[in-house]
Amino acid sequence: MDSPVKDIPAAASAAVPGAQAAAAPAPAPGRAGRLGPVALVVAGGLSVQFGSALAVLLMPRAGALGVVTLRLVLAAVVLLAVCRPKVRGYGRADWGTVLAFGAAMSGMNILFYLAVDRIPLGAAVTLEVLGPLALSVFASRRLVNLLWAGLALGGVVLLSGGGFDRLDPAGAGFALAAGAMWATYIVFSARTGRRFPQADGLALAMAFGAVLSLPFGIVEAGDRLLVPSTIGLGLAVALMSSVLPYTLELLALRRLPAPTFAILMSLEPAIAATAGFLVLHQALGLTDALAIALVIAASMGAVRTQVSRSR
Repeated sequence: MDSPVKDIPAAASAAVPGAQAAAAPAPAPGRAGRLGPVALVVAGGLSVQFGSALAVLLMPRAGALGVVTLRLVLAAVVLLAVCRPKVRGYGRADWGTVLAFGAAMSGMNILFYLAVDRIPLGAAVTLEVLGPLALSVFASRRLVNLLWAGLALGGVVLLSGGGFDRLDPAGAGFALAAGAMWATYIVFSARTGRRFPQADGLALAMAFGAVLSLPFGIVEAGDRLLVPSTIGLGLAVALMSSVLPYTLELLALRRLPAPTFAILMSLEPAIAATAGFLVLHQALGLTDALAIALVIAASMGAVRTQVSRSR
């Protein structure tokens, strides 16, 4: 996942977990040649969001913070076993970067899981994606991006019904805070990608994030984290939400241009709403669907504007 990234605007245009890979240079294959990588990206998005839906089902057993701990700890174990990252030869700045990356990862997951424990999955992802969208808008510094920001704001107003009390104020606040941490994650994932080879930085950051989340999970869930069936479900969440999508994105990004990848990932709120409906029976009203569509359109517009500026 940790490919070199040239600058923060490029990472901002990706606006997804693992954006350091999304911003990496990629060849421009023909339309037919892109179908395979596109399928991998879509499969990764489905895996992430259906993994999040499974995490919601697991929350009655372990609580939101317990699920975060299970996801990060088990994902870290898998990534460390597969990547076997080297720990020698790095300076203080390198370690500072990867620790910041891990802290952002942990904070993002904690806040997001606290959000989906209180509000529908589709709404949570829609609010969360505003963080990367804001990063892309600010990084671009173009007047046209005010249009995309306004479009996204309109979607948020629709989603909240004029007031976040319809959604649950705490849940909406957690989702917005998760978005801010997502933007921070993007910045530090880009820096980590420049300093660590292959997926070493991701594995080390995941391990640090797991350590940070561990006390919260123990306080909330205690020995419930050790129940075999809970561990099994937690492993499924870790594989679906972290390990599998990161691997699929890596394979796709070898043949798929970063702008195409970023636009595809702008569909995350719609995928999340679908997962929420199918798995959690969280039905969307017409207003909610329109709100999600506005945020998706704003994300796509911001990405296209960023790509045009780069060209």
